Amino acid sequence: MRTIRYGGEPSQFVELHGDNPVRGTAFLLHGGWWRAQRDLHLMDPLAADLGAAGWLVANIEYRRIDGDTGGWPQTLDDVLAAMAAVPVAAGLPTIAVGHSAGGHLALLAAPSVKPSAVISLAPITDVPRSAAEGLGEGAASLFLPSPDPAASPLTRLPLGVPQLIVHGDADVRVPVDHSRGYVEAARSAGDDVTFTELPGVDHFRVIDPADEPWQHARTWLTTRFG
Repeated sequence: MRTIRYGGEPSQFVELHGDNPVRGTAFLLHGGWWRAQRDLHLMDPLAADLGAAGWLVANIEYRRIDGDTGGWPQTLDDVLAAMAAVPVAAGLPTIAVGHSAGGHLALLAAPSVKPSAVISLAPITDVPRSAAEGLGEGAASLFLPSPDPAASPLTRLPLGVPQLIVHGDADVRVPVDHSRGYVEAARSAGDDVTFTELPGVDHFRVIDPADEPWQHARTWLTTRFG
């Protein structure tokens, strides 16, 4: 593993996994409702799984709320800077894989970075709705204290990149209805979106590489990129 720093703040770094990428580069973005209590190590199992499959994996840390200096738009700025700092393999695909708040950031980054695809696992797609519904113990209001449509993937459609959205219908952290609405809007806007809704699956099973939900993402990747 190697570490790249893309700024002077403690949270501005990327951990790189994999020395001989044959598939391409995968950017990982962890969840945790943008709160400082959660960090990039949530994605370590997926980093190991994708690295073993031949991807160069860039597991991204970023500034968060609750004692860090993150929020809107600083957190997205960090993600864009981190992606720009990673040396990608020429001629090979790039994918962004995000979970929850990381899924939100992966989708928001897509129009600027133009990855080959985005995999968004139980993503936050509508920040004001999340705030209104009291999700994340008030995190949405802390992340976005003043209204800004640019902070939600739902209001920035079309994103212009292929997307896989995976969401369990037993998710109480980010209800699956958020993804249902997002997918309908994204398809109406012309985006290429595959939606996999999984019965009985909660918020965290989708990031366990040993569990069945992640295999949907691996199969989709194989179908797209071999």
